[in-house]
Amino acid sequence: MNDRLTSQDISALFTLMAVAREIDNTELEKVTGIRITGDVRKRLNGLGLVDSTRTGNKPYVHDLTDKGWVRCRYELKAQRPSRPGYYGYAFFAVLNGLDRYLGRERRELADVFQPEAGDDAEGLETQIRLAYRKLAPRPGEPVHLARLRPLLNGAAKDDVDAVLKTLGRQQVVTLTPNPNGKDVTAEDRDAAVRIGGDENHMIAIEES
Repeated sequence: MNDRLTSQDISALFTLMAVAREIDNTELEKVTGIRITGDVRKRLNGLGLVDSTRTGNKPYVHDLTDKGWVRCRYELKAQRPSRPGYYGYAFFAVLNGLDRYLGRERRELADVFQPEAGDDAEGLETQIRLAYRKLAPRPGEPVHLARLRPLLNGAAKDDVDAVLKTLGRQQVVTLTPNPNGKDVTAEDRDAAVRIGGDENHMIAIEES
C-alpha cells in the first residue's frame, strides 16, 4: 500500500481494531490509554480508514471502517521498524503470528476481534434473526431496519447497532443503504446503522 502511516496512526488503528466497536475518545482513553486527536485523526479520516464524528462539544466518536479493517490486516505482516524496543519486538512477532493463523484457518480479523459481549448480546442476535424471519419473504431478501427494530422488544439502538456491525463484519448479515435514495424516510434515517460514513437502511440474512 502506498499510503505511509506513522507509528501513531498504526497504534490508533490497532486500538480501534481491538475494541471492535464505535467508541468516543473519553472511553477509548479509559480502556486503552489512547486518544485519537489532531493530525492522526485527520490523516486516518482523510484516508478513509477511520470514521470520526462529533456532536457539539462532546468528544469525537471513532469507528474503524471496512477499509480500516483491511489496512489492519495488511499491517499485521508489515516489517518491524528498527530498534522498536523489547515490547516492539514481541508486538510485531505476535502480529506476524496472528497473520499466519488467519491465513492458515482462512479467517478474518473480525472473527478474532469483537466487541465485549454483554449478557444479552447472544439473545439480541437471536431476536434480530427471528424479527428478520418474520419480515423477509425469503432468506437474503432486504428488509428495512425501520421495520425490524420495533420487533426487538425495546432493545437500545446502540446495543442493536453493535451486534449488527459485528454480524456484518462476520458476513452473517448484509447491511446496505436503500438503493432508491428518494424513498428514504425520516424513520429510515433514524433506524439506519452508520458504517464508514454511510447510512445503511436495509438488512439481509441468507440463513436466518
